[in-house]
Amino acid sequence: MLAKINAEGMAGDTVALDSIAPALPLERPGKIICLGLNYVDHIKEGGYDIPDYPAIFMRTQTSVMAAGAPIVRPTCSEKLDYEVEVMLIIGKGGRHITEADALDHVFGYTVFNDGSVRDYQRKTHQWTPGKNFDQTGAIGPYVVTPDELPPGAKGLKIESRVGNEILQSANTSDMMWSVARTIEIFSEYTTLEPGDTIAMGTPPGVGHAKTPPRWLRPGEVVEAEVEGIGICKSPIIDEADLAVSRAAE
Repeated sequence: MLAKINAEGMAGDTVALDSIAPALPLERPGKIICLGLNYVDHIKEGGYDIPDYPAIFMRTQTSVMAAGAPIVRPTCSEKLDYEVEVMLIIGKGGRHITEADALDHVFGYTVFNDGSVRDYQRKTHQWTPGKNFDQTGAIGPYVVTPDELPPGAKGLKIESRVGNEILQSANTSDMMWSVARTIEIFSEYTTLEPGDTIAMGTPPGVGHAKTPPRWLRPGEVVEAEVEGIGICKSPIIDEADLAVSRAAE
């Protein structure tokens, strides 16, 4: 329950948490920069070579939405995949930030489900189409400040599931590039600004690597959880059904 605070600072009426629809942690995120291939076992399950420089891609604002809002499976594909990730929010901007100073630039951490349309991801070498379908990347619902977590959000259990089915389960200690090192790498080529977000990549267990592949289906609810940060829960809806519901409003 959440308590309302009146002008005298006393608790008033309470509001049930399940009656609140979360908003994006940032109303309009700045740059949404995503790190790919950051867990060795995920790299291997995808058939990639171990890189010596991270895979980097960008997401648009229209591709992301708040936790609790539906992830939309597009009409053109059934190959909608899940990717639980830690996402950090930049609080202090800068360029050429050193690894030693990088954690001072983090405002907080949240959870990201990097919903990916796999056949479209593989249409180009840059991954852009498959990572930027409207309303496929869920963020939130909480932002946890660095003082509440281990440095760099290291050593946290990270998991995705549908109901009792565990899809991914790993630990953020398995990341090849740490939060601090990632900030250093990204700030080599761009000025990081307050409100920019960085997604730290997903562990093994994604749907396209399973036999048979395990795609998200309309009617399911996927949960992405990072220990100490929270659960990002999203129902799956078909784009055609979303259009019908909007027309009825």
